[in-house]
Amino acid sequence: MDSLITPVSTFQEGEYPGQVFKRNTTWKPKVGSCFNSEADRSESFELFILGEGEQKVTMQPDTRSPNTAIFTFNKEDHTLGNLLRATLAKHDDVLFVAYKVPHPLFATFELRVQTTERTTPKDVVVAACKGLIGELTNLRNNLTREFELKRMAQDDTLR
Repeated sequence: MDSLITPVSTFQEGEYPGQVFKRNTTWKPKVGSCFNSEADRSESFELFILGEGEQKVTMQPDTRSPNTAIFTFNKEDHTLGNLLRATLAKHDDVLFVAYKVPHPLFATFELRVQTTERTTPKDVVVAACKGLIGELTNLRNNLTREFELKRMAQDDTLR
């Protein structure tokens, strides 16, 4: 069998209607096939670098309900999506917030935000981002300070 896939183990014959598997076989790419080539692999950080003319965030008003918008974040994943969702859920003017990742192979997520009449979705998302930046800056400063204090304490004990 000279193909890019080779049989490996366990589907039973008749297990799936219309199956094309032979008894006790599944399919796995051969090592060194086109599925594993170095040219197809990209560095993980490259998935988060914006391309030429690409915007980080786009906003689309949602016409199905009032004061609702869908924000699409490019080159971001569940980390930021869940942080923003949790932060926005605590906001008094937010009626609904959720995010989804349209496809797991692409680093984008959509954040849907519905607010009261007192504010706009854009205003609460901008405020949430600024708040998260402040919290993360504070965390970084505290960690750096503790690291430096520990290093100074270790240097004193070595003398």
